[in-house]
Amino acid sequence: MAGQKREYSAFQKKLIKRYYENREAIDTQRLQEIVTEIYLAQGGKKAERLWEKAEGLLARVDGLDKGLIEAVVANRDVEALAEIAGANFG
Repeated sequence: MAGQKREYSAFQKKLIKRYYENREAIDTQRLQEIVTEIYLAQGGKKAERLWEKAEGLLARVDGLDKGLIEAVVANRDVEALAEIAGANFG
């Protein structure tokens, strides 16, 4: 099976197309959920994983300064993350 091209049904193709058409809204909702979860986690391994996910979602945003992303993630600034999520996604 390795190296074989996958064939999708018409239904699967439509589903994939709709996902990518709505990816920004999906990312918005997920980032807002992550902000809440980070706030409630207050440290630990779970918070670290959530920060990694948030950084990945922020990296997908066009026009967002990469230095800003790195600073917010490095400082673990939940308030700044929430502000970015609201300003760029909302």
